[in-house]
Amino acid sequence: MKIEVAEEWHDDVLVLLPIGRIDSNNAGAFESIVMRHINGGERYLIVDFSRLDFISSAGLRVAVLAMRALKATQGRIVLCAMRTHIEEVFRISGFDRIITIRKSRDSALDAVTGPSPAQP
Repeated sequence: MKIEVAEEWHDDVLVLLPIGRIDSNNAGAFESIVMRHINGGERYLIVDFSRLDFISSAGLRVAVLAMRALKATQGRIVLCAMRTHIEEVFRISGFDRIITIRKSRDSALDAVTGPSPAQP
């Protein structure tokens, strides 16, 4: 199943905006989009969740895969603009402790291009 993902660039930072849902039916398609960009040389990625209504564990897995792939190339991913119920999924799963999450896109832009955060 397809997923709609808008793409924007801010200088050398790619911003992906998934729309609707990321679940087991379309997480593979979302993963393909994300990894195509990473494998194509993108090193700074923001995923803006402001237009996302639902994320399953399959979607969380894509975020972790992207984080690991970018870390291997000295890149960085920051997630931002989560609705409360989506932020809670990241918090309950503990993923908020391994992936950088910011409230706004502006804050995410600062985090993705700023100094490396301390590792937990």
